[in-house]
Amino acid sequence: MAAAAAEPENVGRRTSSGLRVCVLGATGTVGAASVEALVRAGHEVVAFVRPDGGAERYRKRAQSLPLLTQARLEPVALAEASLAKGFSAERFDAVVSCLASRHGGPRDAWAIDHLAQSGALRAAREAGVAHFVLLSAICVQKPRLAFQHAKLAFEAELVASGLRYSIVRPTALFKSLSGQIERVRRGRPFLVFGTGELTACKPISDRDLAEYIAGCLDQQSRWNRILPIGGPGEAITPRQQGAMLFEALGRAPRFRSVPVALLDGIVAGLGGMSRIWPRLADKAEFARIGRYYATESMLLLDPRTGRYDAAATPATGRDSLLDFYRAVASGEASVDRADHAVF
Repeated sequence: MAAAAAEPENVGRRTSSGLRVCVLGATGTVGAASVEALVRAGHEVVAFVRPDGGAERYRKRAQSLPLLTQARLEPVALAEASLAKGFSAERFDAVVSCLASRHGGPRDAWAIDHLAQSGALRAAREAGVAHFVLLSAICVQKPRLAFQHAKLAFEAELVASGLRYSIVRPTALFKSLSGQIERVRRGRPFLVFGTGELTACKPISDRDLAEYIAGCLDQQSRWNRILPIGGPGEAITPRQQGAMLFEALGRAPRFRSVPVALLDGIVAGLGGMSRIWPRLADKAEFARIGRYYATESMLLLDPRTGRYDAAATPATGRDSLLDFYRAVASGEASVDRADHAVF
């Protein structure tokens, strides 16, 4: 890992209300939760939102996260020139970037996970920002997909930038484990690949992840580091996730096994067709994404053994997946998966 770079002069500079923080990607679920966590921690937050409906999406988030109204919105496009203008208009101590491609397709991934992030980094550095906190993903440990390579390319740029950095790589989010809630609610079986025990994860809530992200600004142990992080408790398999969901819904468990070979066939078929019809390239990538998550654990990877290590995967927070399922089942919480439903 890169050695700590020399700190810019404005590191640690605070206003009376805390650090001045720019948040990118504030209309997403983790981004919005991060704004709330930063406000709660006493920081002054400005959220750059896209001019094409970003403010409206942000205000919808504020209906369930009231603290979002304490942040200021600025309409800023993701083009580098617009970002540079936004950063030069005022002073920030830190940037928290929760930008992410909407669906993981190759073109979108390189446009957002790399190009837009790179533009934001250059603009922030030129404006004298001291600290850049990046929301990445733990799956980049074993990169096989376009969005993983795009994220890794930007991570490398950030590490080499000279800014203080914190690269947060969360495990599975609650929303990514919620795709079968309605299916099970309708009385259908929970789908698992193979035995349902091929993979495991330590799922983390938006709230717990956001608090961890906000803590990167003040906790020196998180500076100039890559930070894998999961939620509390033991790692759980897809079969255990299904059991939790049935319990939350008050249903008797029913599972249906899907062979991984079926996914292999879909991947191979779409991959071959995409070479003839390029418009199928995204669909082929979505199939590869599905297979990846069906066969790879979202845990810390031991580079020496090539195995995932649940015990070594750091954990934080207090929210459990079972409690989340119960809240959704009772109507106290909802699931907003949006374009990420492909996962």
